[in-house]
Amino acid sequence: MLTTIASYSFPWEAHIAKARLDAEGIPAFVADEQTINMQWLYSNAMGGVRLQVPEQFALQAVDILAEDHSEELEQELGVASVSCEACGSDNTEPYQIGKRWAFLVFLGLDFPLFPVKSAHRCKDCGTIQKD
Repeated sequence: MLTTIASYSFPWEAHIAKARLDAEGIPAFVADEQTINMQWLYSNAMGGVRLQVPEQFALQAVDILAEDHSEELEQELGVASVSCEACGSDNTEPYQIGKRWAFLVFLGLDFPLFPVKSAHRCKDCGTIQKD
């Protein structure tokens, strides 16, 4: 019997998770993919695209998908962390300034007029600093 361990809004997200489980030797299956591809507005109503595994692999699969290897990837790629200017914290994330306004202008004019700029946002104090 199959158990749903995760659900995703888009099929490609489910396939990335499935590939991760396949690499660990856990059989995984993507359910409702074709329905969501054909009627993407039904995604939330149907519970999204479901990732399913046999019951005996459920706990192991959830643990594998919960692993975070982002720090290892950043070290491998040589990405330097950005420190917050206000509080000095290294707990920052990439942020785009003006994304909301650009979207609203695009909806109104059908043309992207508002520029989007890259920045970093501190997760501790909320300060946004331009790159």
